[in-house]
Amino acid sequence: MIEDEVAGPECNELLRKLHAHAPQWSEYATWAEVVAFMRRGTSLDSRKNALLEAILYEYRVDRNARWSTVLLLIFWPGLESLHRRKLSWDADEDELWQNIVWTFLKVLFRMDLDKRRHRLVQKIVNDTAHHLHDEYLRRWRYAEHETQTDLESLDGFAVRPDVIDDAVLDAREHQDESVHRFRRHWEGGRISEADFHLLVGTRVYGKRVAQYARETGLNYQVAKKRRQRAEAAIRSHEEAR
Repeated sequence: MIEDEVAGPECNELLRKLHAHAPQWSEYATWAEVVAFMRRGTSLDSRKNALLEAILYEYRVDRNARWSTVLLLIFWPGLESLHRRKLSWDADEDELWQNIVWTFLKVLFRMDLDKRRHRLVQKIVNDTAHHLHDEYLRRWRYAEHETQTDLESLDGFAVRPDVIDDAVLDAREHQDESVHRFRRHWEGGRISEADFHLLVGTRVYGKRVAQYARETGLNYQVAKKRRQRAEAAIRSHEEAR
């Protein structure tokens, strides 16, 4: 469980670093106390913003992936709320949750404290929701275009390049970039060839893990855990760079 991981020695070392660099937060002796404080009351509390800024600063300095685990635990209720509100976006609830977590982690990695230091809780939650919507919008538009293309082909019509929707072009460009990104990690030995095909199939072309597992003869739980490990390896490498 994520609570157990955050309570472990590796994350406790991160708390000691936080205390050393920001001693005003030494009143919180454990991450459980930090999490409890961050989840109490309103997100507009200026002390919460200051503590979150200190954590994000430490994360930016050393890029230890365990900082993102701590932040995931802090934001867990907010992400669960987002999951409940967006259930209509994906027929697979587990797939939606994985996409929310993946988007959240990307938002954390891209946070620029030089540009924004106030209302950080709201920014992280809002950015996660917005980027998640952008990702699903690309999928919906691409699926809509593919369906329209099929219908036109059945009716004997050809699709002319000059009438392809800009959104579809954007989706395809995004897909190409993602494929190249995953390929770099495969060629760099950070993920396997099987991981590469799993990520391309589910993250780029929008197949649900269950569907991909059926098509490739994998056990669903095995496929899900394989994707989680591959994404963790990618995230760890990219955060360390």
